[in-house]
Amino acid sequence: MCVSFAGVMGSEAGHALRGPSRLHAFNRYEIKYLVERSLVDVLREELAARLDLDTHAAGGGYGVWSVYYDTPGLRFYWEKIEGLRFRRKLRLRHYGDRFAVGDDTPVYVEIKQRVNRVTQKRRVRVPYQQARQLCDQRQMIDVGDSGGGFLQEVLGLVGRLDLRPMAMTGYQREAFVGRAADVGLRVTLDHRVRGRDRDFHLGAAAENRFIIPPRLAVLEVKANDRVPYWLTDLTAKRNLAVVRVSKYCQSVEAFGRAPRSVFHVPEEPIVLAEMEY
Repeated sequence: MCVSFAGVMGSEAGHALRGPSRLHAFNRYEIKYLVERSLVDVLREELAARLDLDTHAAGGGYGVWSVYYDTPGLRFYWEKIEGLRFRRKLRLRHYGDRFAVGDDTPVYVEIKQRVNRVTQKRRVRVPYQQARQLCDQRQMIDVGDSGGGFLQEVLGLVGRLDLRPMAMTGYQREAFVGRAADVGLRVTLDHRVRGRDRDFHLGAAAENRFIIPPRLAVLEVKANDRVPYWLTDLTAKRNLAVVRVSKYCQSVEAFGRAPRSVFHVPEEPIVLAEMEY
């Protein structure tokens, strides 16, 4: 049995585009929780009993690094804080070891937007040099196949709103995917959530600071149109409460670019920093 969102949004819940294409797009619902370190091991075991480990998540997971773009007045940040029914953000994202990032490393140019309760993602995978040419130098790139219309949209957005890099986030992700009746379900555990407010090259040997206390992991439940009852029962049994945490907003606030919002996860009293070279 499942908890369904269909009555709220009807046919807006969708799936990935079918057919060969450089452009990937999908709609889904996302629910987030904060999990204490003491619960992570048992929660991982409970998830593994019902879900399959993502093929890329073996051996402790993988790194996720993102550079977020915003206006000088932080328009996308404030749209999130104010809970607008339609809001969006632009980011460059790399999966894996950021120290291996070079001009030819594949990254994703991604627009993530919220329409009522549905999260929509569209993204194109391109070499990092081309991604920066598009988003930083504001020059159109040639991807050689479908996806050109999306890139034109990105270029128009960057130019019209004067977007520039505002924050970077990184974390270690464990990911699980649904099987059988739970196909389309994805659950992730994000550990050691860090960020910085400068040196926005993905491969830069720069200092990163914990923007969420390292004793906490972020649990995200992502579903096409429903969350199974066993999963809602599991989160209730562990006394997990839904939170409106945004890693981008958390990074903006942690570095003083905006006042702490009511959704901010308090940092530890001691400055927790790490140097990565």
